[in-house]
Amino acid sequence: MILRGVAVMATLVAALYVWQTYDLGNVLTNDWIDSHIKGQGIAGEVLFIGLAALATGVGLPRQVVSGLAGYAFGLTLGTGLALLGTVLGCIGSFYYARLLARAPLQKKFSTRVRSLDDFLHDHTFSMTLLVRMLPIGSNVATNLAAGVSSVRAVPYFNGSALGYFPQTLIFALLGSGVSVDPALRISLSVVLFVASGLLGVYLYRHFRHGKSLDTHIDEELGADDEPLNPNPQKTSAP
Repeated sequence: MILRGVAVMATLVAALYVWQTYDLGNVLTNDWIDSHIKGQGIAGEVLFIGLAALATGVGLPRQVVSGLAGYAFGLTLGTGLALLGTVLGCIGSFYYARLLARAPLQKKFSTRVRSLDDFLHDHTFSMTLLVRMLPIGSNVATNLAAGVSSVRAVPYFNGSALGYFPQTLIFALLGSGVSVDPALRISLSVVLFVASGLLGVYLYRHFRHGKSLDTHIDEELGADDEPLNPNPQKTSAP
């Protein structure tokens, strides 16, 4: 227990040191991307993936990373690199919680952990996909809660990757320099974002296996008035 606590403190101190030393707060900007990422070949791609993983792992919105990826690499490659970086960030925060910070996180967020554990446990891949498709919620909070729960890692990562894809594509399109009129590109991105959000709400309301992720989320999505057990067990006729 003592060694695990020391490890947690060491990782936090190391993260703070790296953040301040390399001024990471000003790294993911268009000017910095122009200077260090664009035109740098594989080295620039690898650097971007690492920064994307770190940034999304500590809570930077993945939509920002996707937009910068589109700006730096174009739509197709940018989508792929942003998705890879975001998934690596998901894996990092998940295992940070599971291996190092399980006890304090379970104590601090016990209600959220229990709710997520119950929601994901039986159908981890499909239910994770539902969570990622929703237009609300915190990516890093979900990863940390999943890490300290009993959720199986591989289905969780696979469901996350597939669920991340629509918004990654949309924001990479928004940030890309594809030969489309900027107004049209922005309009198309907004339409696709709204459509993906509505799809996520629909999937959550109809395919959640009678589970509730959070009562507040249910209220916001208009799912709180639906039965929590829509497919009751049938009894055989006598």
